[in-house]
Amino acid sequence: MKTLSESSIVYLDNHATTRPDPRVLEAMRPYFEEKYGNAASRSHLVGWDAEDGIEAAREQVARGIGAKTEDIVFTSGATESNNLAIKGLAFANRSKKNHLVTSSVEHRSVLDVVKRLAREGFAATIVRPNEYGEVSVESIERALTDQTLLVSVMAANNEVGAINPIKEIGAICRARGVFLHVDATQAVGKIPLDVEESSIDLLSLTGHKIYGPKGIGALYVRRREPAPRLVPLFDGGGQERGLRPGTVAVPLAVGLGFAIELALRERREESRRVLELRERLHAGLVGRIAGVRLNGSPRDRLPGNLNVSFEATDGETLGGLLREVAASAGSACSSLDPEPSHVLRAIGLDEDLARASLRFGVGRFNTREEIDRAVEAVARAVEASRR
Repeated sequence: MKTLSESSIVYLDNHATTRPDPRVLEAMRPYFEEKYGNAASRSHLVGWDAEDGIEAAREQVARGIGAKTEDIVFTSGATESNNLAIKGLAFANRSKKNHLVTSSVEHRSVLDVVKRLAREGFAATIVRPNEYGEVSVESIERALTDQTLLVSVMAANNEVGAINPIKEIGAICRARGVFLHVDATQAVGKIPLDVEESSIDLLSLTGHKIYGPKGIGALYVRRREPAPRLVPLFDGGGQERGLRPGTVAVPLAVGLGFAIELALRERREESRRVLELRERLHAGLVGRIAGVRLNGSPRDRLPGNLNVSFEATDGETLGGLLREVAASAGSACSSLDPEPSHVLRAIGLDEDLARASLRFGVGRFNTREEIDRAVEAVARAVEASRR
């Protein structure tokens, strides 16, 4: 079987996951080999080395979002972080307030949690975005009541790349005494983000979207007033401030921290280069294929995001024909769902057009030559599908 590096596939699914940066792998290597200890083993040098690695990574993560080191709780990824933030806050405060607000274009690990809590007696309001997938400040403000405990809004959308006005939403929530949770999975390292400036109380992130390892994420939990109180999802061990018990995966945490440091250090240059490649891809598709529709804003979106629909095209056939390009027909995290993208439906696409859509995530390792190859491959697949 060929490896990806040996094949002719152009990988443009960097919103689903990214290839680990070789520099991240090198930073992790010592913690698989000579520094393999348990960070909770504080009676010997091997454990101390592991603990040093964890705390250095915690500081890197905190610096990446403008937080304090003690605010960072390591988890297995953004899905767990989202669950811990929303369920943990809801269960800890249900006797005080029981109303939750989110949007219809959130990731399933937010939407499904809110819907589950609604079945368990919580009140929930799900606001709709505009035609670009952006959640407005006004829609959030209208949804707030005296019983609102939490607003959960993503910083940047994983399908259409929409960037939300988190700073303005945060100001309203803080003024109304409402906690704000932000799913920053797609935003960290790609756009400026500061938890203090944006009045964020809880923030979720993960490693594998920013050229780090899979299986590691973090939750920012504000420790200064107004501090959200959470109950843990798991019991046993007391690690991570008692909010996430279990042995921390030291190599993965080190990889997450270093991946965030690299992303911040190189963000401006990388954003410029990735944006140039995205625009080349978009222009190439429009130039080669009739009936290409851009989904989302033409300007205010993540630099590497391109989501397009192909008119008069059968989506299932298109997916079967497109073998030379790795792109996504929706959110990879919910690819087992036979329904079309809930995000595309929420911004007004009909079912056929939503099914005939592709999400391209341009990333750090893509080249101009790959973009040009992708344009030709997609054009051939669309033409064959239409025939």
